[in-house]
Amino acid sequence: MKYLIAGLGNIGDEYANTRHNIGFNVLDALAGDVKFKQDRHAYVAEVKFKGRIFVLIKPTTYMNLSGKAVQYWMQAEKIPMENLLVVTDDIALPFGTIRIKGKGSDGGHNGLKSIQESIGSTEYARLRFGVGNEFAKGRQSDYVLGKWNDEESKLLPERIAKCCEAVKAFGTIGIGLTMTNYNGK
Repeated sequence: MKYLIAGLGNIGDEYANTRHNIGFNVLDALAGDVKFKQDRHAYVAEVKFKGRIFVLIKPTTYMNLSGKAVQYWMQAEKIPMENLLVVTDDIALPFGTIRIKGKGSDGGHNGLKSIQESIGSTEYARLRFGVGNEFAKGRQSDYVLGKWNDEESKLLPERIAKCCEAVKAFGTIGIGLTMTNYNGK
């Protein structure tokens, strides 16, 4: 059983440790000692867990074109839609809150919009990581592209570990129980 786990973010040192790159952070933690290699449209790593293979991708297409990488790797690895999970940031959720859904709108998120357009569906699972919305009107871009504050940085490792558990659960117990066990946690 193969799963495609797409962690959204932007490549480049200037984007490292920013709120928008939480998808990359979760995949780095999930990969552990497994190194990512640069491949077509993404950095790719493969992790095995309880008889499942998780193909982890960190798109190199930048956030707004994430769908190009997701579509390519779904086809290349022959991964069905129900085995796709996208990990992304969400300003509509308080910091550290996890919300997993089996389908839904892009919610104004350009990475999710790109995926929806590229794969022609909203019927894919996503794990949204709350980054909060502590920004002034019109400053959303600066906020999501900003670095974590000291308080967030302290709590981040535990929250990322919880996301890793949720990703593994998605592949082993399914979307329904994963939502029950992790949403709002």
